[in-house]
Amino acid sequence: MIRHILVLGGGSAGLISAISLKIRLPALRISLLRSPSIGIIGVGEGTTPNFPAHLFDYLGIRKKSFFEKVRPTWKLGIRFLWGERGRFDYSFDQQCDATAPGLARPNGYLCDEEFESASLPAALMRQDRVFRKRADGLPDIQGWHAFHMENELLVTTLEEVAREVGVEIIEGEMREARRSANGDVSSLLLEGGRVIGGDFFIDASGFRSELIGRVLEEPFVDFGASLFCDRALAAGWERQEGETILPYTTAEAMDAGWAWQIEHERHVNRGYVFSSSEMSDDQACAEFLRKNPRIKREPRLVKFRSGYHRRQWVGNVVAIGNSGGFVEPLEATALMIVCGNVQMLIEMLTRSEGKPGPAMRDLFNRMTERSWLDIRDFLALHYKLNTAGQTSFWRKCREETDVSRIQDLLDFYRENGPTGFCRYFIDGAQKNDFGLEGYLVMLIGNRTPYRNAGKISLQEMQLWQHHRSAWRGEASRGMTVNEALEYVHHPNWVWDTD
Repeated sequence: MIRHILVLGGGSAGLISAISLKIRLPALRISLLRSPSIGIIGVGEGTTPNFPAHLFDYLGIRKKSFFEKVRPTWKLGIRFLWGERGRFDYSFDQQCDATAPGLARPNGYLCDEEFESASLPAALMRQDRVFRKRADGLPDIQGWHAFHMENELLVTTLEEVAREVGVEIIEGEMREARRSANGDVSSLLLEGGRVIGGDFFIDASGFRSELIGRVLEEPFVDFGASLFCDRALAAGWERQEGETILPYTTAEAMDAGWAWQIEHERHVNRGYVFSSSEMSDDQACAEFLRKNPRIKREPRLVKFRSGYHRRQWVGNVVAIGNSGGFVEPLEATALMIVCGNVQMLIEMLTRSEGKPGPAMRDLFNRMTERSWLDIRDFLALHYKLNTAGQTSFWRKCREETDVSRIQDLLDFYRENGPTGFCRYFIDGAQKNDFGLEGYLVMLIGNRTPYRNAGKISLQEMQLWQHHRSAWRGEASRGMTVNEALEYVHHPNWVWDTD
């Protein structure tokens, strides 16, 4: 019977795990071991919509308090400065895998020539606005958004929440893990001699992967055949007074990778993810600074490897976050994976009444492995389809990126186009983290050709243009992020769900 869970790691993954376990399984004792020598990352962090849903709907954290302390800005999707179109928007709603009223075919078929404002959120993104106005003039905050957050504010706030809900936070450096006769981890020995035991352990130790990787030596599956980037430069600049806060993450193709831009209230976070086999660190830094003259300090270099530990649950240890695996932040999947895996673990502990057996553990590993492979395939598609880049890096991406696991989807799409039948060629179909919509946005956004387009009548196109015009008009009357933040940070603002 699991009565005490020890979380190793005091970053966002460890804190979210500890808070979630304590709120959803209050009878358990939850402890968190945090190293005082490991600082907070201190960079911008983007999310997907499952993160606010996890905080506010699943855990019941109050929005007012969260916004006051973390001061997130809203993210409606990703603006890709990418491919032959030059730019296209991936919004967190259904642009392509939907059929507008009066039309006989999915919207995706009507986006060949012009792919923009194919829904209200996409129209808002196009005009750098975030929400429409309600009849009373207040922002109409819908659930199709995610967040941009400053990591330091997020971690500090999560630590406060953890203490409030009863998580025991312990300061200390792990020296070694002690194991029982059956190979399970029984306790952690800290510097200074203190021993902390537990029935179950969460490895949220980040890239160090102290338990799953170092102690249990779980094999690592490398994504190097599909994802070639292995370095990132991170920097940023202070926002100018009155400068518009963009309601999306920007992903811009660069000579040997891509650059992100994450929008915060007071500053902008910018980074360059690149392949060290195509460009040296110094060359990447020179390109990054040349294309971003507002950066005034030396960028920080981060080295990483893309992939995952084959099993995320070994014995009585579950890896959550970067300790279990990592991919570049092209689709902001880090916290999405944390929240999804924590919820699945909690459901399994609940269903097994605190006594999970080998079959439950194996199911967790099967589902998490599928999730990692889905993410790899989806990110690889971004690179494979970009025919605009003419550097050696982008030529290599087109020629060598391994997308064999979704080759049937690509073949079917090239024959039939953006039909809903494409969903049956995605592993897990409806349970895939990105859904068919994500794949269609990448295929249509990158102008991937298909043969059986069918003839679009003048009446169909006129009706489609009418819908787009209506969305554009509504978006033009919407609010910017700056304007909406003024409302939610006003002392009299009341959230409907708090």
